[in-house]
Amino acid sequence: MNKFKEIIDYTRLQFPNNEFIPLHSPAFKGNEKKYVLETIDSTFVSSVGQFVDKFEIMMQNYTKTAKTVAVVNGTAALHVSLRLSGVQYGDEVLTQALTFIATVNAIIYNGASPVFLDVDLDTMGLSPNAVQAFLEEFGELRDGVCYNRKTNKKIAACMPMHTFGFPVHLDELICICKKWNIPLIEDAAESIGSEYKGKPTGSFGKLGAFSFNGNKIVTSGGGGAIVTNDLELGLKAKHLTTTAKVPHPYEYVHDEIGYNFRMPNINAALACAQLEQLNSFIKNKRNLALDYSSFFESIGIKFRTELPNTKANYWLMCIELENKKDRDLFLKESNENNMMTRPIWQLIFKSSLYSNFQKDSQKNAIYLEDRIVNIPSSVR
Repeated sequence: MNKFKEIIDYTRLQFPNNEFIPLHSPAFKGNEKKYVLETIDSTFVSSVGQFVDKFEIMMQNYTKTAKTVAVVNGTAALHVSLRLSGVQYGDEVLTQALTFIATVNAIIYNGASPVFLDVDLDTMGLSPNAVQAFLEEFGELRDGVCYNRKTNKKIAACMPMHTFGFPVHLDELICICKKWNIPLIEDAAESIGSEYKGKPTGSFGKLGAFSFNGNKIVTSGGGGAIVTNDLELGLKAKHLTTTAKVPHPYEYVHDEIGYNFRMPNINAALACAQLEQLNSFIKNKRNLALDYSSFFESIGIKFRTELPNTKANYWLMCIELENKKDRDLFLKESNENNMMTRPIWQLIFKSSLYSNFQKDSQKNAIYLEDRIVNIPSSVR
């Protein structure tokens, strides 16, 4: 218990002006008001405007991809990315149960089923070993298409999530997916600014999906983005997310079922101002992570740090406690003292909505669920 008080006291020193210390609050230190007012003055506050175009170009440049499509939130980005990758009704998608619910909801929206595979202890993201073991036991290639021998369903995609901004072991996952002819879709919702071997997360898969919710490093209030190196897929994403309307000066013709997933220009204005500051935000957060790392090492508690050959954005920083009892005590004491902390997500398959889908042992995911706690991680 003394260690828990030390943590609370130390965290208060990092955020001295906060009576209540949030988990992650937005930082508006740049052109946010200027750009939003420009949008209001222009009257283009909805789904068409210069800031939507500007934001998409900025994201293309930042992620080093061929095409970015701005959308209304990260869930919409995942939903459309899966559809574009070829996921159809009755298919399966390999993913992790240790994730935010949007990852799995997006699979369901496409009429597909999740297959829950374990995570790695070091990344907290989808484990290549778990994927390989599953495919060796249940996978079968039929005319170049991967099927699950147990369910007889097509395995249409593999979707890892970069948990809290820590990149998964991408090389290994890409190799396995290539061998089994399974498209890789990156759930990069939490990892804007993170890198794997010098390349931005989101740029490795067939498509990548980002979130710009209010609690992210870069926020547009609500928003998301689809990125891809396949220009044709990117153009298709733009078409689908803008109601599949055929371009015309005034006629309304829609050539397939699309979605009204457009990011409003007023949100894009906020996003542009935030992206301009992303490098400074990440530098600030990485300095906080260094401070946390030294402190937690001094009191004998494990603080989660990036792996070699990766750069983490440290979106939500986390500690690993000894057991669930310690985790629960710390959560109670910190929140009662106006310091917001939270556990890692409850494993998705524990929900009655998702309890009947195929899964492996989940040994590592269960271990992490009982021990990981997010601590205040805002830009100071």
